[in-house]
Amino acid sequence: MKRKIIYHCGPTNSGKTYNALQRFMEAKKGIYCSPLRLLAMEVFDKVNALGVYCSLHTGQEKKSVPFSNHVACTVEMVSTEELYDVAVIDEIQVMADLCRGYAWTRALLGLKADEIHLCGDPSVLDIVRKICSETGDELCEQHYERFKPLVVEAKTLLGNLQNVRSGDCVVAFSRREIFEVKMAIEKHTKHRCCVIYGALPPETRRHQASLFNDQDNEYDVLVASDAVGMGLNLNIRRVVFYSLSKYNGDKVVPVPASQVKQIAGRAGRRGSIYPDGLTTTLHLEDLDYLIECLKQPFDEVKRVGLFPFFEQVELFAGKLANVTFCQLLEKFAENCRLDGSYFLCRHDNIKRVANMLEKVQGLSLEDRFNFCFAPVNIRDPKAMYHLLRFASAYSQNVPVNIAMGMPRGSAKNDQELLDLETKHQILSMYLWLSHHYEEGTFPYVQKAEAMATDIAGLLGESLTKACWKPESRQARKPKPEQKKDGYERPRSIIRKKQEKSVPPKHLEKVAA
Repeated sequence: MKRKIIYHCGPTNSGKTYNALQRFMEAKKGIYCSPLRLLAMEVFDKVNALGVYCSLHTGQEKKSVPFSNHVACTVEMVSTEELYDVAVIDEIQVMADLCRGYAWTRALLGLKADEIHLCGDPSVLDIVRKICSETGDELCEQHYERFKPLVVEAKTLLGNLQNVRSGDCVVAFSRREIFEVKMAIEKHTKHRCCVIYGALPPETRRHQASLFNDQDNEYDVLVASDAVGMGLNLNIRRVVFYSLSKYNGDKVVPVPASQVKQIAGRAGRRGSIYPDGLTTTLHLEDLDYLIECLKQPFDEVKRVGLFPFFEQVELFAGKLANVTFCQLLEKFAENCRLDGSYFLCRHDNIKRVANMLEKVQGLSLEDRFNFCFAPVNIRDPKAMYHLLRFASAYSQNVPVNIAMGMPRGSAKNDQELLDLETKHQILSMYLWLSHHYEEGTFPYVQKAEAMATDIAGLLGESLTKACWKPESRQARKPKPEQKKDGYERPRSIIRKKQEKSVPPKHLEKVAA
């Protein structure tokens, strides 16, 4: 079919997703493809509140609204069989992601819709043009600018978290730093902090966001990871970068400019109490890099991700004898050929799970494929153990149990908080698997949903009360350093390099 592709191209806070959603709601039958469960849930709530019947479909939950012809889903769950009048694919630039990019590419290439609206930054515009010329689809481009320009404050916080103000979002790139910053702010100022990071359930993140957005309570500062970059409507006055480097799993590297722009762009939102967006850094030494990132044009993406469907893996397996599923994936990667516009997405995590499941007998190739894609944190031994247990029970044709007790209350220390996060992830994994297998195989869906809701609530309570050092820091017990002004800070907040003098007043604001 010849489709019409409309690319809504622009930065954050420019109205591109809003316009695409308007078209989605006007259509007789529409689908919205989200990068996150959180955003799918937000659109589901918003669209239904406006009187358009819309269902929700994510890996963990299905909410069918009677008479609905619209669906909000996570991009991995999109149907390429259904016919739609209008489809919206949000954050289309994630096509270039090394791990998840294939889901966006699959949606763009495979959606059966008369009109497909892509929302994203300019980085993948050229490659979308190339794809449309090859598929014969008509491409229309709509370019957007921010409603209000993002302004860099050249007067940083000078390394002192006592300089945070109401409406600030302090962005740190590790869980440990997030809690250190929260503790320091609440200990040395009158501000109270909400917390958002990737390991939290969507429900907990939404709760923290609503606490922060509500003007009638004491929670007026947000401390967040890069998870704040997409998926939540937040009334942020100023984004403050705690640092501009992060650990990438191998070494500490500068945060990519595209990510800096995405996060900084969350400051200021049309229609909120902070329509003008500001951004700065905690330390003066990071300011030049922030300004440099914001000035840089978006990097042009040359290739986007692909990964085989199960049917392709199955066909390939038919040509090979006596290989494990992990070996099968390796051989597929070695032998597949892609033209210059595509790369094969990384699948190290999938192979790690495949290796663990080799000892489980009685799983079909399709079962192994499904279990390997279940949402599991491979660095969490408890979560991996439960996935192995689920697969073992399934292979023996017995009903798969949750086999996990409910916590007694909110967390009293970091280890208990980590345990709550793990428990929610295990329940999320159980629910995901239940939607991929016949009813009765995972019979405790309602119990899992209730437990997940309760644990998300306990996590929210725990975060508001959290006043402990993260577990990884407790073993070393560093002595805090005392500044001349009496402000006591953890070592990680103090740099050996002394802050430079404050810039002159005429440099206090630099337009990015």
